[in-house]
Amino acid sequence: MAERMPDRPSSPSPFGLAPTRRRLLSAGLGLAAASTLRPALAAGGTVRVGYQKYGSLVLLKGRGTLETALQPLGYTVAWSEFPSGPPLMEALNAGAVDFGSAGEAPPIFAQAASAELRYVATEPPAPRGEAILVPKDSPVRSVADLRGRTLALNKGSNVHFLVVRALEQAGLPYDAVKFAFLAPADANAAFVRGSVDAWAIWDPYLAAAERATGARVLADAQGLAPNRQFYLSRRGFTDANSEVVAIVLKAIGEVDTWAAGHAETVAAELAPSVGIPAPVLRVALDRLSYGVTPLDAAAVADQQRVADAFHSLGLLPKPIRVADAVWTQPERRAENR
Repeated sequence: MAERMPDRPSSPSPFGLAPTRRRLLSAGLGLAAASTLRPALAAGGTVRVGYQKYGSLVLLKGRGTLETALQPLGYTVAWSEFPSGPPLMEALNAGAVDFGSAGEAPPIFAQAASAELRYVATEPPAPRGEAILVPKDSPVRSVADLRGRTLALNKGSNVHFLVVRALEQAGLPYDAVKFAFLAPADANAAFVRGSVDAWAIWDPYLAAAERATGARVLADAQGLAPNRQFYLSRRGFTDANSEVVAIVLKAIGEVDTWAAGHAETVAAELAPSVGIPAPVLRVALDRLSYGVTPLDAAAVADQQRVADAFHSLGLLPKPIRVADAVWTQPERRAENR
């Protein structure tokens, strides 16, 4: 990694926590009083965090501030890297990780598979950060031109919903195109050699493909899909470790606040781990959004539309209610009594 980010004073957080036991108590968490609302915090342990190569969690890993914040509670952090959201969600459902992040679609399928999934926070929409690409010399000029052609995408990923919405807006049925369900690396290879006609992909792979091949954006998610990033956990973990979850979210919020004003340094920091040059990452970062918050009604409604769309197409095995999987901090439940 590049030079570590400089430490700075902790900033206000929508989750209202600071990374020491004393400040946790003085901030009004009231562990003794709150014990009537939830199981007591376990005495130490390991928080297993699943992350992808790009985004706030990989920055948090490099900075090391989460380990510092959890140390007073006797917790360590174990990091596991995943190539995309779907396998990360599978690991979360299987109990192999305790916390992770993913785009819109992966948690929808994860919730359908397990009632244990919990949305714990979200970041603002970033619709320019995902798109459907075609080669620069492709005869395809609109989404409607994709009829009968082959489109590569990572099945169950955030771009899956973008494709659903783009086809819908173009008046094409879902089965009007041929799908090649490929992970980003394999999809990139297929796109470069001309084995597929189009590729739905997210940043920073999107920015890298634009730079390396001159690929054209056929459609991004603006006006089609929010492209939110979600932070997720399991009910068993959030019920037993609500303070730990809140500390993790506060640490992410601090990294987000720092990163929002230091794009050049962030690009340089991410480049070695992502394997994409810093100037290309800077393009992707300019399309990113920052600001970790609890899920509001708009975020829940957006996710419900994703779930309903997949279910209507027969891609989701059963209907789900996203609101059932949204975590509420015990302190908020107490205040609303």
